[in-house]
Amino acid sequence: MWADVPDPVPGEGEVLVEVAASAVNRADILQRQGSYSPPPGASPYPGLECSGRIAALGPGVSGWAVGDEVCALLAGGGYAEKVAVPAGQLLPVPEGLSLRQAAALPEVVCTVWSNVFMVAHLRPGETLLVHGGSSGIGTMAIQLAKALGARVAVTAGTKEKLERCAELGADVLINYREQDFVAEIKQATDGAGADVILDNMGAKYLDRNVQALAVNGRLAIIGMQGGVKGELNIGALLGKRGAISATSLRGRPLGEKAAIVAAVREHVWPLLAAGDVRPIVDRELPMPEAAEAHRLVEASGHIGKVLLVAP
Repeated sequence: MWADVPDPVPGEGEVLVEVAASAVNRADILQRQGSYSPPPGASPYPGLECSGRIAALGPGVSGWAVGDEVCALLAGGGYAEKVAVPAGQLLPVPEGLSLRQAAALPEVVCTVWSNVFMVAHLRPGETLLVHGGSSGIGTMAIQLAKALGARVAVTAGTKEKLERCAELGADVLINYREQDFVAEIKQATDGAGADVILDNMGAKYLDRNVQALAVNGRLAIIGMQGGVKGELNIGALLGKRGAISATSLRGRPLGEKAAIVAAVREHVWPLLAAGDVRPIVDRELPMPEAAEAHRLVEASGHIGKVLLVAP
């Protein structure tokens, strides 16, 4: 429901952003369902990213000015006309992109860069397996990995989604409804397996992901769409000399978020400016139609991001 609430007030080290657009993330749906509460002190409203213009500076902020066009990583509050944002979580709108398009970037780019590159250390020539390749996270992971010289395999549930993944650069296309991704990734890598796996499923895929890893492979878990409790074969993981990481962005300390945002600005923003990477937007809806946007994302028929545009 779209309702009037008091404007947020930027605190120490924060800016007030007049929101142009936000985007729907799975975490927003979980929050609506009551299973993913905002961290302490965060806005109670959904929305983990936004784009807009700086409307006011809080105490202690430098390097930004009122009127600057920005996008931002949020702990909440993006589904609104205004949101207060720690200055360390701001990014300039990349060259060549519209203000609205920029709303599709912060959450997915920070998630992919921090997990695939900062934690799992994907290197040129290695193979990345991305589950849910046609999602917002997936479409960004494909492009970033390809731009930096990796080979990319993806899973998706329809021919159309796999075709879009191929257009973005995916080399190995796996229909998880019809094919066993473990067998397919083994075949595509001459039996070696994936060096890095980016997984949004959690428990459901845990054992099979370990099977699909290459020796010295790294499994990065970023979601729990397939459940929260799984059984892990430690022997198999030891045999692979494998590593498993599991991270989320929302509840991290401000300093960690700022470090990720700074790394993204250094490494990814030039790729966006050069046109090597771009946000994939499925559609835009008015922000008061957030309920419909959630239905679309829950139905999983979209490719890339669903944006909510402020009135």
